[in-house]
Amino acid sequence: MATYAELKAQAEALLAQAEQLRKQERAGVIAEILARMAEYDITPQELASAGSRGGKAKGKGGRSKAEPKYRGPNGELWSGGPGRKPEWVRNILAAGGNIENFRIA
Repeated sequence: MATYAELKAQAEALLAQAEQLRKQERAGVIAEILARMAEYDITPQELASAGSRGGKAKGKGGRSKAEPKYRGPNGELWSGGPGRKPEWVRNILAAGGNIENFRIA
């Protein structure tokens, strides 16, 4: 049976092999990406801007967050967009208040 030291040495050797292979494959992937960019006439700027709109920037449901336009009495924020109004907005309107008094300057 192999000792801990032997297994550790084998694991380190495998990790070094895997890293070397990753570097070799990476060069091929980069070449493939560059070829596809040339084929479709994609600029690095287009690629960068498309990346900023990708899944990371999107919120729940694939929608991006809008800047808040209103601040409630307890610091709540609302963008004023379509859809159901927050409860604090409904309460103000039901009491005869004007939501514009809560607009963020």
